[in-house]
Amino acid sequence: MPKVTPFQSIRPVPELASRIAALPYDVYNRAEALAEVQREPLSFLRIDRAETQFPDDVDTYDTKVYAKAKELLDDMIKDGSFIIEDAPCYYLYELTMEGRSQTGIVACSDVDDYQDQKIKKHENTREDKELDRIRHVDVTDAQTGPIFLVYRSMQEINDIVAQSKEQTPLYDFTSADDITHRVWCISDQAVTAKLQEIFAGIPCTYIADGHHRCASAVKVGLKRRQDNPGYTGEEEFNRFLSVLFPDDQLYIMPYNRVVKDLNGRSKEEFLSAVKAAGFSVEYRGMEPVSPDKKGCFGMYLSDGWYLLTADDALLSSDPVKGLDVSILQDNLLDPVLNITDPRTDKRIDFVGGIRGLKELERRVASDMTVAFSMYATSISELLSVADAGLLMPPKSTWFEPKLRSGLFIHRLS
Repeated sequence: MPKVTPFQSIRPVPELASRIAALPYDVYNRAEALAEVQREPLSFLRIDRAETQFPDDVDTYDTKVYAKAKELLDDMIKDGSFIIEDAPCYYLYELTMEGRSQTGIVACSDVDDYQDQKIKKHENTREDKELDRIRHVDVTDAQTGPIFLVYRSMQEINDIVAQSKEQTPLYDFTSADDITHRVWCISDQAVTAKLQEIFAGIPCTYIADGHHRCASAVKVGLKRRQDNPGYTGEEEFNRFLSVLFPDDQLYIMPYNRVVKDLNGRSKEEFLSAVKAAGFSVEYRGMEPVSPDKKGCFGMYLSDGWYLLTADDALLSSDPVKGLDVSILQDNLLDPVLNITDPRTDKRIDFVGGIRGLKELERRVASDMTVAFSMYATSISELLSVADAGLLMPPKSTWFEPKLRSGLFIHRLS
């Protein structure tokens, strides 16, 4: 059963929390990260993406970049920008976006639970994307970006959360993207013990977002174990920073697709091939098409929007094959557009739903030829895939709002 433990956090002083809190490191490219750090010099992004402190000719993965991240973090602790909690505790982290709130429990999860699949995943990771965060965690000796985990909602936990939120929050601010962030501390030992007991009684938790950060954190923990053969299992490197949300509070947005060309076909030939592949095609003009049910897809070409509806023969009860992202990939992107491996094919790109359908039109007008708007994968579909021990296609889910980095830091030693 999963171990979900309180920890002794390093966190910002309240008056600086809103300035330090930053979107995840992988939301930005290098130029965007630099612009954000220039906009807000205290942004934690300068630690998560320390290449922003060097000229462009310094490689993002240069050894001195990670050393700079450690230096910046240590300096902010020394100068009082961060404080070290007196004792291990849990936190509640509430994010409110457009009137909808979700509240997670900030805690540490266990390396062994990940290894034993008590923390279930739904996505493969790529080693090249792990290496950067492995080095960042190892050199800074800290986990700075929490892993977004999910558990099946339980009334007993909901009641504890509701009671704990009656206290005065540690932090209460609205970020530049209009997300309100509120944080409470749970330090009462009876309450923390009860939460540990409840989590120990559930079968598993699930990774919602942050598969690469999670895999990296685990690999650093395993490396520390090799370096310390007498480890007891109680050392901090056996745990990693996470925020655990109940499944019924989460919001998944679509993860849309854009493709560079029509695989050598004219527009008319392409539309005929789409119909032959098992989709009905209805021209909708210039009004953007946002699918309102499973099995339907918006498609945008230079002449306007189309509604695609998959024939019943393309639908499936299989947890993975039945996903809309799989239906599109298996029956259109692969056979019609020759996108055989969306992980590596340079002709396809993915656009988070937060950017809206106008972004799809912009991409087709600039560097792409066809765009597809998706019906969002549901949280129940995600859990079903993970429970079956299967994996989703890449870029199946886009969670909003994004957790901020820098509000909670977990030291490994």
